[in-house]
Order: sequence, then C-alpha cells, then structure tokens
Amino acid sequence: MTKAEVISEIADKTGIDKEKVQITVEAFFKVIQNSMENGDNIYVRGFGSF
Repeated sequence: MTKAEVISEIADKTGIDKEKVQITVEAFFKVIQNSMENGDNIYVRGFGSF
C-alpha cells in the first residue's frame, strides 16, 4: 500500500478532506523519520516498533 492509498483510505473512512489527511500523514511520517534519525525507538502499541 502506498502513502497515497493510505491517505485515500483514511479520507474515505473518516470523511476528512484528503488534503488535511495528507498533511497529517506526512507530519506523522516526518516525526517518525526524525525520531529514528536521532536514534530514538518508536513504539506503536498493537502495531509494532521501529
């Protein structure tokens, strides 16, 4: 599943405008990326850790 597909799925399931979902999803991934670049671990309960 691509990022675009994730955005579409979230928009469809929540009724939130795709542009707002895109901003949120991109911010989420940026936070994850920055944390990993800083050597931090990411734990998402029920999903996994990175």
